[in-house]
Amino acid sequence: MPFEQILILGLVAGATIFIGLPLGRIRSAPASVRAFLSAMSVGILLFLFWDVTTAAFEPIEDAMHEAVDGAAGWANFAGLVLTSMIGLGAALLGLVFYDRWIARRRNAGIGPGAASVAEFRSVPSITTPAQLATLIALGIGLHNLAEGLAIGQSAASGQIAFAMTLMLGFALHNATEGFGIVAPLAGQEERPSWSFLAGLGVLAGGPTLLGTLIGQAWVNTTVAVAFLALAAGSILYVIIELIGVNKAFVGLKVLVTAGVLFGLLLGFGTDLFLDAFGG
Repeated sequence: MPFEQILILGLVAGATIFIGLPLGRIRSAPASVRAFLSAMSVGILLFLFWDVTTAAFEPIEDAMHEAVDGAAGWANFAGLVLTSMIGLGAALLGLVFYDRWIARRRNAGIGPGAASVAEFRSVPSITTPAQLATLIALGIGLHNLAEGLAIGQSAASGQIAFAMTLMLGFALHNATEGFGIVAPLAGQEERPSWSFLAGLGVLAGGPTLLGTLIGQAWVNTTVAVAFLALAAGSILYVIIELIGVNKAFVGLKVLVTAGVLFGLLLGFGTDLFLDAFGG
């Protein structure tokens, strides 16, 4: 497959992240809307956490079976396990320390965003809505980097139909993930700028194109596992933060639960569509 066409696959797969970003400019959204969007973001991220951990576990499991069967040594298995543990821990604990570092340097209180000032103060370590949206975009970007690796690897190996299937499925995933990124921003008194939203889109969707470039030129299982582990740790951290925010929506437990369920169904539904289309 020509290099230019491979790039187009990665570009299209990542660009659909921009579809949901304008939602972040909604002003004066009622508490019910903010609660549902925030909860939906949790559901989407829960699916992504399952998705990336499953993808990271597969090569580790394969390496274990090869070692047991004598087809390969245990060093490869041990290396992949260590890589995944370091990646997961570095992302998760790194963001915790980053959050504490930001908190120590804040001179003013947290401004209103997807939740009210009081709602965010119920979670002492929470960052501002803009920072939380950036962290969500970062976690999704690491996830999309691994997706781009898969697209590039498939196209470079001559599996064109499969690469096209991956592109369509990942594009559909990204279209829903954009809503999750801007959920903390919806309802802010001051709208986020278009340039800020564009930056979130590049941070989350751009790695798909970068991963496609890397995947079509060079494939390494250890590197792929490392990126997946980093993505898993980042996503898990954001889920913990968003759960804390959602607890503040007192009296909207049913709506919050429905939002989480809806986000999960979006994630698994698009994944099933990908499987059915590729079948």
